[in-house]
Amino acid sequence: MNSRRHTITSLSIVLLAVTIMSVSAIGQNAYAGGSGMSLSADCSGSTCAISGDTDRSDQDATMVVTASNGNIVTVGQLGTSGGIFSGSLNVSGLDDGSYTIAVNQGSSSKYNLSVSVDVSGGSSDSSASISNVVGTSEEEEAGAAEEASASGLQLTAGGMEGSTTIDVSGTTDRSGDITLTVTAPNGNIVTVSQISPSGDSFATTIETGGPLWSQDGIYTIKAVQGAASNYQVSAEVEVIDGHVIPEFGVIAAMILAVAIVSIIVVTAKTKLSLVPRY
Repeated sequence: MNSRRHTITSLSIVLLAVTIMSVSAIGQNAYAGGSGMSLSADCSGSTCAISGDTDRSDQDATMVVTASNGNIVTVGQLGTSGGIFSGSLNVSGLDDGSYTIAVNQGSSSKYNLSVSVDVSGGSSDSSASISNVVGTSEEEEAGAAEEASASGLQLTAGGMEGSTTIDVSGTTDRSGDITLTVTAPNGNIVTVSQISPSGDSFATTIETGGPLWSQDGIYTIKAVQGAASNYQVSAEVEVIDGHVIPEFGVIAAMILAVAIVSIIVVTAKTKLSLVPRY
């Protein structure tokens, strides 16, 4: 009976270690299901009414308006109380041309939509809308993400554990400027910048110091190059006390290694077996 009890205890410890390694992946898929988001832009005269709905009310939506040359026109945040968001865009001071209105919540493609409106003489009569397919499965989401990264824009973000800088790099098959937007865990925009790719690659460094980085948690770094879906990608980096924490840091790995070694030593000393003896 004691042998069985010791065996069950050893197995529980091993399962706990595996659970620690898997919990972050489970969190990333928390919003894989659901009905997604819709976005509409209805323009009349000098004003475009922006509205939509989402099945996520846990964070605000970020709206970024860019010109056809990739330059950012304006950035704002839209509240999502009750799953509905709305805002407006004044086009009276904009040059003639086409403008992309992108709205997102986090990094999932289901919560990342964009529409285009045309402006002429400081006014617009454009009307555009887009909606995600209801009930998109997790497998379909994964397939779409793989296809997006296979052709177009690719992004990597990370840093040394404990550092105050995030290294951002990636590749693209376009020559236009890339807009980088960093969003805090509560949905607030931390910084917006633009970089120009050199050849088919780009790289930059983001400093994590300052009051805008005071919130602990996952920060989303989004890269946008034009309006096509496969030129809009994002990466997530955990920041605590203004310092970068890798997804599975060195210290965590050492603790897990010590735990596994301890299990082996205790099992050997007590002559426990994973197979119950009768």
